[in-house]
Amino acid sequence: MRPTSSTSPSPISQNNATTSAAKMGLKTCLTCATLVSMNDTHCPLCHRQVHLRTPQSLSKTWAYLITAIIVFIPANVFPIMAATAITGSQSDTILSGIWHLWQSESYLIALIVFIASFVTPVFKILSMAYLCYTCQIRSSRHILFRTKLYHFSEIIGRWSMIDVFVVALLGALIQMGLFAKIEPNVGIVFFTALVVLTMLAVSQFDPRLIWDLQQDQIATKNSNQRPHNT
Repeated sequence: MRPTSSTSPSPISQNNATTSAAKMGLKTCLTCATLVSMNDTHCPLCHRQVHLRTPQSLSKTWAYLITAIIVFIPANVFPIMAATAITGSQSDTILSGIWHLWQSESYLIALIVFIASFVTPVFKILSMAYLCYTCQIRSSRHILFRTKLYHFSEIIGRWSMIDVFVVALLGALIQMGLFAKIEPNVGIVFFTALVVLTMLAVSQFDPRLIWDLQQDQIATKNSNQRPHNT
């Protein structure tokens, strides 16, 4: 008869699916990804200050989001550029410029500008508001979806600046003295502020907050299921 092993798995191997750095008394440096003791305030490798979670992450994200919502109105109401030619002058907002591109049968360019300059900022504001709200009420639903939503918002943020680049490019190329001239208008300032504010909102949000409640629930469940010694 073969001898059977009576060794039992270690506590770490039993709970490795739910063990986090915080549970082990460690925290992560967001600059160099070094694990630092919970008692240390600075990273020994890059000497940056280390926190368990980004301080006041939700408050700062909400502040940037609310400001972005306020700026969103003038960014779409005021003209972003003024074109002057022999036939006269014309000022265009973001949406009126998209409409003129569509009427001139530049469908692809109109679609790209519409998605990058209008849909993307609205999507980022709504998605970040959703993430902040669900973390604030400590929701444990749709965690994977919320994590992917955050990373997607982080990736697409830079493409919102396409309108600023278009206006700058047109202003540099179409300067023909008395014949034609394109100049940026006040709307482009508000639009640039809108893009920067949404990017700051994404950067201030700590995605680890999404998983905190789930980890606590799993740890509580495992502790309840653990057999008690009699």
